[in-house]
Amino acid sequence: MDRGLMLNDADCGFCMRTARLVPRLGVDVDSSTVQAADLEELGVDPERAVVEMPYVHPDGRVDYGHRAFASILRTGPLPARLAGRLITAPGVDPVARRAYAWVAAHRHRLPGGTPACELQR
Repeated sequence: MDRGLMLNDADCGFCMRTARLVPRLGVDVDSSTVQAADLEELGVDPERAVVEMPYVHPDGRVDYGHRAFASILRTGPLPARLAGRLITAPGVDPVARRAYAWVAAHRHRLPGGTPACELQR
């Protein structure tokens, strides 16, 4: 794989809206959906993939959630790369993890969200 792969939940309008916005940041990643990708071949945990966005690095490593978003940003131009580094910086990383978890838990209420976006608890 030459480029990383961002995976999104096709059943979630908020997730798909986000997937359409991310390329505008100038990042260098491919995009697919959790439902269309061969998760086993990619080494992606299917249960985790619908709760936290996975990003598969070109070398096969997989990040999830806020770390996935940070890794995606690091493929972009300087401002995006800096934001990606900041997200995982000491002191910021735990805050970013909680912020991502909050967004994921409330994605059905956010712009583009639908009842299908709601995570089962």
